[in-house]
Amino acid sequence: MAFVVKSPFCISRTAWRGNNQMLNPSSDSRIGNSVGIRINSRFPTGRDFSVKMSSAQVESLQLVPTVAPPKDLGIPIMVNGCTGKMGRAVLEAAMAAGLNPVPVALGGPDDSGKILDFGGKQIEVHGPSDRESVLSSAFSDYPNLIVVDYTLPAAVNDNAALYCKVGVPFVMGTTGGDRELLYKTVADSNVYAVISPQMGKQVVAFLAAMEIMAKQFPGAFSGYNLQVMESHQASKVDISGTAKAVITCFEDLGASFERDQIQLIRDPRMQIEMVGVPEEHLNGHAFHMYHLTSPDGTVSFEFQHNVCGRSIYAEGTVDAVLFLAKKVKSNSDKRIYDMIDVLREGNMR
Repeated sequence: MAFVVKSPFCISRTAWRGNNQMLNPSSDSRIGNSVGIRINSRFPTGRDFSVKMSSAQVESLQLVPTVAPPKDLGIPIMVNGCTGKMGRAVLEAAMAAGLNPVPVALGGPDDSGKILDFGGKQIEVHGPSDRESVLSSAFSDYPNLIVVDYTLPAAVNDNAALYCKVGVPFVMGTTGGDRELLYKTVADSNVYAVISPQMGKQVVAFLAAMEIMAKQFPGAFSGYNLQVMESHQASKVDISGTAKAVITCFEDLGASFERDQIQLIRDPRMQIEMVGVPEEHLNGHAFHMYHLTSPDGTVSFEFQHNVCGRSIYAEGTVDAVLFLAKKVKSNSDKRIYDMIDVLREGNMR
């Protein structure tokens, strides 16, 4: 059953919160109890990165940081998909953490031949035609290499097969693809990998907490009605995987919900006026809102995790790289990890 116009999710954010009984108890007399949990992340503004195009023979994309990089940690990384927004965010975070980007990366056919100049380090992007030889050569030159993948969903399985064939450890941050095949490919190869569709550490911790609650208190929200709204940039046409995971937890807790009731907000005007997304983050945000109401309407619970920008995912990716490098160095028996493993390890920045 889809939402209709009179649904509280289809009006202004203020009215939506009021009509959905999401206000604090002191401001809405109809609510006996109200609990709100919010995780908000804004893209840091302390650094200024500009993009410039040079007149060199090969197209050049330059990102010029205004802060000096820290000491090199001696961990070389290859960020595949580095011409994209997420790839560039990972490069920024990696450089800030002292990781060492190697001078080559893999990309799609349209990116082949591009040169990324980041803080004085030039990275040449190679297309599909020579990707195996480029990766093999880089792994030979940098035996401690960790690959980071932020390419496209359609490339997930082919890329993973390549990393496993070459034997290079990798962090797969790209969503989509055949996930069952992905895990089988890695397991058969015995290559070290961190695989996670959600790289935001704090969001992953929230998901883990939800899963624990669902396992330990099944049926705690029996009879409660669940409403879900999620807002992402217009280019994301599918339902958030994070929202699906949280909904599964609420269902295990006994809440009533049909997946076709999820309201996807992709219209920029609605995102600004109804959801409250800052205009500068319309092209990169992830807002999730879950509202539970008791059968008699006297109790309301609200859960939110709202992310502006991509820094939370980039920072989590860097932690995954540092984690994986330690596992490789220690010759750990376990080979496939996720962000829960990274969180449990501790020692994050």
